[in-house]
Amino acid sequence: MSTHLVFGAGPIGTATALELAANGENVVVASRSGRGPTHNNITLVAADASNATAVSDLAVGATAIYNCLNPAYTRWATDWPPMANALLTAAASSGAVYVICSNLYGYGPIDGPITTDHPLAASGTKGQVRAHMWQDALAAHERGDVRVAEVRSSDYIGPNAESHLGDRIVPKLLAGKGVRVVGDPDVTHSWTYTVDAARTMVAAATNPTAWGRAWHAPTDTPRTQREAIADLAAAAGVPMISVKGMSRTMITSVGLFVPMVRELKETYYQFDAPFVLDDSATRTELGLEPTDWKIVLNEHVTPFLDEAATARTS
Repeated sequence: MSTHLVFGAGPIGTATALELAANGENVVVASRSGRGPTHNNITLVAADASNATAVSDLAVGATAIYNCLNPAYTRWATDWPPMANALLTAAASSGAVYVICSNLYGYGPIDGPITTDHPLAASGTKGQVRAHMWQDALAAHERGDVRVAEVRSSDYIGPNAESHLGDRIVPKLLAGKGVRVVGDPDVTHSWTYTVDAARTMVAAATNPTAWGRAWHAPTDTPRTQREAIADLAAAAGVPMISVKGMSRTMITSVGLFVPMVRELKETYYQFDAPFVLDDSATRTELGLEPTDWKIVLNEHVTPFLDEAATARTS
């Protein structure tokens, strides 16, 4: 039985670990808290991913290492480099395949569907951080030091996902209150299901033809934010609500007082023009298709419905 080492116990790390465990693999999930998904094939450990020695010690004997970490959005520039370096070094020393869970930030603004053939030309700090992580890993791969792959997704949707369709939207939707979304609510946008990203992580780790490349997770037909919220309303069995956009000026004003909102200025371009992921290579070469949109919607809203039901009875 192979041992797969998953760093991070958020939505993608959890889904990746459960996917591997369901396939009969031995899985170690490492997180700062030591908490994570429960399964007979999963062992949970506490670890600091920026501690290169500790990471390398954990990696001994691992078949694959999955970087599903997610540092605070406001601290990417400081927190990502030491963690990325520690995991890449551990993969090289252990001989494990190294798969990075990433996003589309590294490309920067692009007209038309985004493919992995586009250069990583982001000018913003967070986009450059993600681009440099992959460039460093790919350079090590091309030197023959390590085998790597990267899986890139658009904004997530799914249980407990940190999503533009998540905590800021669904509770208000269930309460019948209007919402404001980032940018133009009527431009098309790709939404990646967390489990589909995890399935692609596993496929990239276990398929030698996937190594040395970046892959886009299979993703359903793009939906505007207004359309996606209407779909969520239907899935939850509640009426549609008012949806308004937040302009760049509004983001700047609110950002003076809310650090998280201030960080959204860098990626505002993703929401004021069509932002569409092209996953054709993943579908054709890895044989992966996105999960049915209705299933995704139900999985996304169920935790919110359960929480609301619990609140009503408590």
